[in-house]
Formats: sequence, C-alpha cells, structure tokens
Amino acid sequence: MFRFIPRDEKFFDLFEVSALNIREAAVALKGMVESDGGFDTWWKQIEEYEHTGDRITHDLIRKLNQTFITPLDREDIHQLASGLDDVVDLIEAAATRMALYKVERVTAEGKHLAELIHQMTEEIVLAVQKLKDFQGILSHCVEINRLENVADRVSRDAIAALFMESHDPIEIIKWKEIYETLEEATDRCEDVADVLERIVLKHA
Repeated sequence: MFRFIPRDEKFFDLFEVSALNIREAAVALKGMVESDGGFDTWWKQIEEYEHTGDRITHDLIRKLNQTFITPLDREDIHQLASGLDDVVDLIEAAATRMALYKVERVTAEGKHLAELIHQMTEEIVLAVQKLKDFQGILSHCVEINRLENVADRVSRDAIAALFMESHDPIEIIKWKEIYETLEEATDRCEDVADVLERIVLKHA
C-alpha cells in the first residue's frame, strides 16, 4: 500500500540545486587556473560555493530526518548528498592551496585536471536531472568513470614530471599537493557516479 502514499519530490530539486552548485564551483576553478592572477578573488568566489553546498547538504539531511516516505532509499539519499558536498569541498580545497601557496602560473597539467573536473560536474548535473525517472543516467556515469581514468593518468604523469624536471623542493611539495587535491576531486565525482549507478540498478 505504500506505493499509494505521496512521496516528497523535494529531494530531487535539492539534488539538482546541489549539482548545479558544484558545476558553478568547477567553472570558477577553471576560470581561476586560466587567469593570469587575482587568485584570491577566485578563491573567495569558490569558497562561497562551498558554503552554499554546506547549506544545501544541511537542508537535504534535515529533510531526510523529517520525511516518512522518501523517493529513494534513505542510505542513498544520505550518500548522494554527502558525495555532492565532497566534490565542492575538494574543488574549494584545490583553490585554497593555489591561493595560499601564491601560485603565479598554473601548469598545463593543472589546467587539464581543472577542465576534467568541469566536464565531470557537467555530467553529474545531467545525471541528477534525470533522477525522477531513472532514464539515461548510466551513460553519464560511464562518462564520469572514463574522465576519472584520464585524470588518474594526467595526475600520475604530472607528479612524475615534477620530480624529474624540478630542482626546487618547495615547488615539488607545493605542486604535488595541488595535483593530488585536484585528482581527489575527480575521485569524489566518480563516487557520486557510483551512488547514482546503484540507485538506478535498485529501481531498474
């Protein structure tokens, strides 16, 4: 009989707002790495997206605790909310490191990783927008996984080149941490894709 009890669809709206927020953060990160300066300004903008993400996640968890019948399993709602929040957290963490370490120019590899993060968040938005009917989500998950594999290779090659080509230990430490944080952001995007895939398979 529970099929006839109205389900609160507000969760889908909040997920979409969260996905759009992480995409905006990724766009700002891409703008940051492609700019010739003013990193502190970009960082503050991305920090606002991170704060917005926290508020959306709080709203999702509060709604989860207040709702009797949910449109998705409670565990999936919690993991998707947390996963989306983790993405914007890592984007902000990468921006923080570039600003605090006084990076003057972002490397080609850093720009590539930021572009991959942007592409992955685009796929997340498209997938989340299809959650209400579960149609067409898996193709976006596959693309996110592909992009994450590319990011792994870019990050590994960038760190290897860093140790081979740089003679400044401070620069090595600084850029190794930036690369790893950017790559971790792509990992969190893949985590979101994994949750979305699990949701689809449950409702297939």
